[in-house]
Amino acid sequence: MTRMIAALAAGLLFSAAGLPAAAQAPPPQANADAMTDPAMKRAEVLAFIGLKPGDRVADIVAGRFIRALSLAVGPKGRVYAVEPAEMVKAHPEVLGIMKGIMALPDHANVELITAPINAPGLPAGLDAVFIRQDYHDLHDKFMGPADLAAFNAAVFAALKPGGVYVVLDHAAQAGSGLRDTETRHRIDPATVKAEVLAAGFRLDGESAIFANPADDHTKFVFDPAVHGKTDQFLLRFRKPK
Repeated sequence: MTRMIAALAAGLLFSAAGLPAAAQAPPPQANADAMTDPAMKRAEVLAFIGLKPGDRVADIVAGRFIRALSLAVGPKGRVYAVEPAEMVKAHPEVLGIMKGIMALPDHANVELITAPINAPGLPAGLDAVFIRQDYHDLHDKFMGPADLAAFNAAVFAALKPGGVYVVLDHAAQAGSGLRDTETRHRIDPATVKAEVLAAGFRLDGESAIFANPADDHTKFVFDPAVHGKTDQFLLRFRKPK
């Protein structure tokens, strides 16, 4: 978790500087993750989510996409940076990081929400909810673990009819279920699908932009052999109209 927060801090500061990426020296974490880190493929992810100006989106365990989400929805849109109370308890520094980002002029449309994960306080009428590389964490001890049925139900209730719930995470071995969430920080995509579909969503799309068949799914995601090169799945679920 400490390395995850360090990476979050580096990524937030890097993305918040407001300069083109080529004009900055990226932090070491960004260099290491350049192949598969979602922050390096923002345009593709935003296109997959389908955000447009004026939309309202929640970023669960808000992180390196805040600036991109903020710019995508524009001044008439709204981005809800959701930092679960359990995450804040484990890593209180995330609040300072997020507040620093929100203080920048181009982030006036960002609002911070801190609440227990099982009652996340999501506003109604959202166009999209996004969770990046943290869905697996919801099953871990430091998060409660969360009641995923309650959490996914809260997401479903918060979305507009036709709204989307997008999950990006590190893939575990097929059939492994929740076995590796705590130890390898991975989750079986089939488990995510089953949990989200049980809340009433329908699977609306899958993307292989972060797929890596060379990853055999057996290593901890921070293992130097796979760090920045993990096989990741990107799923879009839609609330029926």
